[in-house]
Amino acid sequence: MNEAYLKKFGKYLKKLREAQHLTQDDLGVNGISRSMISLIELGKTDLTVSKLKIIADNLGLKVSDLFEFDS
Repeated sequence: MNEAYLKKFGKYLKKLREAQHLTQDDLGVNGISRSMISLIELGKTDLTVSKLKIIADNLGLKVSDLFEFDS
């Protein structure tokens, strides 16, 4: 697990969430808890593809949009 990459991803996810004025509770639906969103944003957990899809859908984005921070 690349901790630095997970932290970059988590920071970017938080930025996307806050830009839409969503709380962690708002984003943590459809099988993802608020505590899981918190761990993701802190870079303390890895994700499955299915969880990435849920998060992208909840933000109204494509999965690839979640990785714009790395380009």
